[in-house]
Amino acid sequence: MRSFDFTAGTAVVTGAASGIGEALAHGLARRGSDLVLLDRDGDRLDAVAAAIRAAHPGRRVDTHLVDLADLCTTARVAEEIRARHPRIRLLVNNAGVALGGRFDQVTMDEFHWVVDVNFRAPVQLTHALLPALRAEPGAHLVNVSSLFGLIAPAGQTAYAASKFAVRGFTEALRHELTDDGIGVTSVHPGGVATRIARNARVGSGMAREEFETARRQFEKLLFIPPARAAEVILRGVERRRARVLIGWSAKLPDLLARVAPGSYGRLLAAGIRVAAGAARHTPATRAPAAAELPAGELPAGEIA
Repeated sequence: MRSFDFTAGTAVVTGAASGIGEALAHGLARRGSDLVLLDRDGDRLDAVAAAIRAAHPGRRVDTHLVDLADLCTTARVAEEIRARHPRIRLLVNNAGVALGGRFDQVTMDEFHWVVDVNFRAPVQLTHALLPALRAEPGAHLVNVSSLFGLIAPAGQTAYAASKFAVRGFTEALRHELTDDGIGVTSVHPGGVATRIARNARVGSGMAREEFETARRQFEKLLFIPPARAAEVILRGVERRRARVLIGWSAKLPDLLARVAPGSYGRLLAAGIRVAAGAARHTPATRAPAAAELPAGELPAGEIA
């Protein structure tokens, strides 16, 4: 399959108001793509769109305010996008949510909310927009899974279930779409400094103090700038990679799960404690803004 061509194509990105999605939107605009951006945070989404329009006046930027947990609204927005953009070159299912608590600390409604946003919505959008991808020669699909689509730590039953499902869905689609000439990439970010931990919901049966302690420990492990993560993803798309792991915080656990699939949990827990302790003694550095990295450039030391 030839290298992906970003120029003059339409790219659809979910979760585009912050984090990796915002950085992807800026990176795609720099590469010459027109954009269709989705998010549930209208103010932040408008700010991202305004910044891109100001920096890239020649780019078309459409926005859609949508809560992907809402089945009917998501279906309506998908049809609107397909009607306005019958040819789509790139679809990036990036939006995701998190939920704190063990399985016995969350309700089924809370569990289903995570699965609806993280898995059902990408499936629904992909199904609705697949004809538009097929209509565009050389199209590509990206589904953002997670480090927790490679490993499944305690306290992340809903999130890991949804992200393992995304991984399986993406791998099967890759095999199905080969004859259509559509590239498919599964993305597994490690510790990317996004808002997902800050915005996570707390399971109804989990004490707030317990959640805050776990959240603070988890956030110490989020050190990869979203702009760097986005550049790794876009380079993977350009090269038509089947799978993209972002950072050693994804690559090492992936290796651990392969080597010790039945016992990696204990080793992982010990590694997290060590990493969190090291993070407490490491000076904070400012993460590059989404618009600061030139197209195709990765900071020194990053391995795509």
